[in-house]
Amino acid sequence: MTGGKYDDYLEQRGRLIILQQLACEFNGHMHEERIQGILDRYLISRSIEWVRTQLRKLSELGAVKLQQDGGKLIAGLTRVGRDHIERRSPLDGVAWPDDEA
Repeated sequence: MTGGKYDDYLEQRGRLIILQQLACEFNGHMHEERIQGILDRYLISRSIEWVRTQLRKLSELGAVKLQQDGGKLIAGLTRVGRDHIERRSPLDGVAWPDDEA
């Protein structure tokens, strides 16, 4: 049995977290293993393949640019990704940022 809606929720939330964390980086880039560790802290503990799938989806949406480094992915935030986290333009398949308290 699959999680269905819960899996969709985790994917959308994970993609948002990835974008938000990339925006916090000085150069807007991060290595896939570091992204996996950050997702772990948000209780989204998934395999590196799951992380890569989310990065590829974000790349398809134009939210990140991907580069390879020795077989590992490095994600870089794009204007499209920044516009989503700054609530300028929504991306389908990525959770909308929460209201700031």
